[in-house]
Amino acid sequence: MSDQAPHAGAGTASTDEQARVAEFEARIARGESIEPKDWMPERYRRQLTRMMSQHAHSEIVGMLPEGNWITRAPSLRRKLALLAKVQDEAGHGLYIYCGTETLGTDRQELVQQLLDGTAKYSSIFNYPTLTWADIGCIGWFVDGAAIVNQTMLAHASYGPYARAMVRICKEENFHKRQGYEIMATLAGGTPAQRAMAQDAVNRWWWPSLMMFGPHDKDSSNSDELMRWGVKRKSNDELRQRFVNLTVAQAKAVDLTLPDPDLRYNEETENWEFGAIDWDEFWRVVKGDGPCNRERLAARRTAHEDGAWVRRAAAAYAAKRAPMSEAAD
Repeated sequence: MSDQAPHAGAGTASTDEQARVAEFEARIARGESIEPKDWMPERYRRQLTRMMSQHAHSEIVGMLPEGNWITRAPSLRRKLALLAKVQDEAGHGLYIYCGTETLGTDRQELVQQLLDGTAKYSSIFNYPTLTWADIGCIGWFVDGAAIVNQTMLAHASYGPYARAMVRICKEENFHKRQGYEIMATLAGGTPAQRAMAQDAVNRWWWPSLMMFGPHDKDSSNSDELMRWGVKRKSNDELRQRFVNLTVAQAKAVDLTLPDPDLRYNEETENWEFGAIDWDEFWRVVKGDGPCNRERLAARRTAHEDGAWVRRAAAAYAAKRAPMSEAAD
C-alpha cells in the first residue's frame, strides 16, 4: 500500500497539470494575452526567456557595428541620425530585458550569459561595417528584416513582449527609412558612391536572409513557438515576405540583389531566390564569424568600464531605502 500512495498522488498531479496545460492552450487558441501573473507551462516560460533574451542581446550587440561610424558619418545630420538610432537600440534592449524579468529571470543573469559566450544573438551583427554604405544597408536590410519579424511579434501571446514590440516597430521604421535614404543617395551619386552602395548590397544580402533562422524543417523551436502563439509566421514565411518587399525597393534605386536565381513566380506571386549557405550561418552562430570575438570583447570591456556606475546606483538605492521606509 505504501508503494501505491505516492503513485496515486503523482497521477493526480499529472492530471491537474494536463488540465492546466489544456486550459492554457485554449486561451492561446482564443487569442487571449498571457500576462506575468498568469499560470503558464514551464516550457513556455523557458522558451520565451530564451527567445526574448536573444532578442535583447541582439539589440545591444547590434549597437557595435554602427557605433564606430558615428564620428565618421559624412555630415552633422547623418551623425545625429545615427547617434539617435544607436540610442534607440539601447532602449530596445532595455525594454526586452525588462520584459524577460517578468518571467522570473534577472537581467544580470542574462547579461552574464552574453558575456560568458553561452547566450546567442543574431548572427548578422558578427559582420564588419567596412564603409559608410554598410550603415545604409544595415538600416535597409537588417532593420527591414527586423520589422517583418517584429510586426508579427507585436501579436505574440505574451503580453509584455507584444507591447514592447509595438513601440520598437515604430522606431525601427524610422531606422529603415534612414538606411534606405542613405542607399538611395549613394546609388544616385558618383560612380564611386554607387559602387560602394552595390558592394554593401552584395555583402549584406545573404546574411540578412539568414536572420530569419533556419528552414522550418531544421528548426527545433519554431513549431512549438507557433503552437503557443509566440510566433505567428514561420521562418520561411517571414523570409519570403522580406524578399518580396525588398526586390521592389532595390529596383526603385537601381541596385542589384546578388542572386542570379532570383525570379518572379506568377503562380505563387512570390520572388523565388537561390540557396542560402547554411554552413556559413551555423559557423557564425557557433562563434566563427568575422567579428564574433571582437563583438564579445567590446561588450566585456564596456561592462567592466561601467562597473562604477552600477556600484554608484546600488549605493544610492541603499541610501534612499531608509528614507523611503521612514516616509511610509
